[in-house]
Amino acid sequence: MSKLKNNYCVIMSGGVGSRFWPYSRKNLPKQFLDFFGTGRSLLQQTFERFNKVVPTENILIVTNELYANLVQEQLPQLHPSQILLEPSRRNTAPCIAWASNHIKAINPNANIVVAPSDHLILKEDEFLTAISNGLQFVAENDKLLTLGIRPNRPETGYGYIQIAEKKGNNLYKVKTFTEKPELELAKVFVASGEFYWNSGLFIWNVNTIIKALETYLPDVMSKLTSDTYGTPKEMEFINQNFAACNNVSIDFGVMEKADNVYVTLGDFGWSDLGTWGSLYDLSDKDENGNVTLKCQTQLYDSKNNIVVLPKGKLAVVAGMEGYLIAESDNVLLICPKDEESAIRKYVNEVQIKYGNDFI
Repeated sequence: MSKLKNNYCVIMSGGVGSRFWPYSRKNLPKQFLDFFGTGRSLLQQTFERFNKVVPTENILIVTNELYANLVQEQLPQLHPSQILLEPSRRNTAPCIAWASNHIKAINPNANIVVAPSDHLILKEDEFLTAISNGLQFVAENDKLLTLGIRPNRPETGYGYIQIAEKKGNNLYKVKTFTEKPELELAKVFVASGEFYWNSGLFIWNVNTIIKALETYLPDVMSKLTSDTYGTPKEMEFINQNFAACNNVSIDFGVMEKADNVYVTLGDFGWSDLGTWGSLYDLSDKDENGNVTLKCQTQLYDSKNNIVVLPKGKLAVVAGMEGYLIAESDNVLLICPKDEESAIRKYVNEVQIKYGNDFI
């Protein structure tokens, strides 16, 4: 696959990963962790994947200023100018608006793929073919393109894309976006064959996305429009203006409103590694459905659990079913593994009661 000079990649890497607490912590979020013992963090795997179709110098990491050193440590091949440090968290639309303005100042013909830093892709060749085809499509068409994942279960943790008429080789017009549905609705979606998981991965030409942002999020763009992009004054401008942007996602702010949104479909062995449950689903299990990561376990009359302790530790577990047992640093968490939404509540209540020492 040729690495075209107009191909750019923006990797969004500023989240705190609170649903993976206590393994993911504020000072070392999940994108910087090696979940599967491969020796590579999720961020490093994401970078290496896109580097096969995008030149190294055209890959940008957008992250929180807290993680500047972590990004430089894990991706030393990047020039510091390729790491955009958000002074505050403002969701994906302001993040993409800044990155798009930044790239346009460098290359006004850029075609951009925007990706989260924490996704798992098992069928990489198929995935990269779809990315390359998508970059070619948006170079020739004034369209916003997203990747839809063929669902294999009625998942309630993902958003869904409903497809309309076919417009080309594996390209469909988007009919509707639906946020995370209740289980019964998710079952209807999957049975219909018209709905695909929203991967949160986008491809577009820089001029197309800037025009869409100006149309649908003028407040954000008015705060982030400047002639400082690509100059030494860019960061000063961002530090003064970024925090004033609304906290809004690109899905809600642009994709759900625009009429030129298309989707390309696949499965790619994709997973949004967002929760302990998704990690459990992807991990090797013993004959009783138990998952052990990093540590040693002795399990008695126990099934469908996930146990994650530091390397060199032993967990003896008896009479437990469907539990998460996770220890990291100074926190031990034991809770039903399907109560993922409760973990954020635990984090908030721990922070209120004990401060930041355990967050």
